[in-house]
Amino acid sequence: MSRRIKLLWDFRGPSASETAKHHAIHLKDFVKKESLPLDITGHSDLSEFHSIAYMVVEESYMIQIRDALLPHRGEVYNDLN
Repeated sequence: MSRRIKLLWDFRGPSASETAKHHAIHLKDFVKKESLPLDITGHSDLSEFHSIAYMVVEESYMIQIRDALLPHRGEVYNDLN
């Protein structure tokens, strides 16, 4: 299997958790619409005022998806993240 990249969108403030949760719904819809090979999306609360939405993609799709969705950052994904 090729390397996988976790694309992340950061949300801050009192509504960060709800915003990240809502953004994750749109990411899941994008995965279905584009028929991407991985279906790993979600959201996590990092603190009371900082939450993330994320999508894991095959490295070969990363630039295309990065340019379309403009994530704030990315990291190499492994099953432990």
